[in-house]
Amino acid sequence: MRHTITDDLVQTRQEWTETYRRLAEQPGRTVLRRRLLHLSRQLAEERLTPAERAELRLRARQGGGAS
Repeated sequence: MRHTITDDLVQTRQEWTETYRRLAEQPGRTVLRRRLLHLSRQLAEERLTPAERAELRLRARQGGGAS
């Protein structure tokens, strides 16, 4: 079954990347760690194939939007 990468999923990945970046700049921030864990769980629930994960990362870097 092919998974559809929705704009919401791309947005979640963008938020994950931004939160990860902010946490790297400000280590030890509990709020950021909790947000990153929450977003990670949301992304993990999607059960994407490796190719779909790569497509999601690419679309998130490009600013989202449907292909």
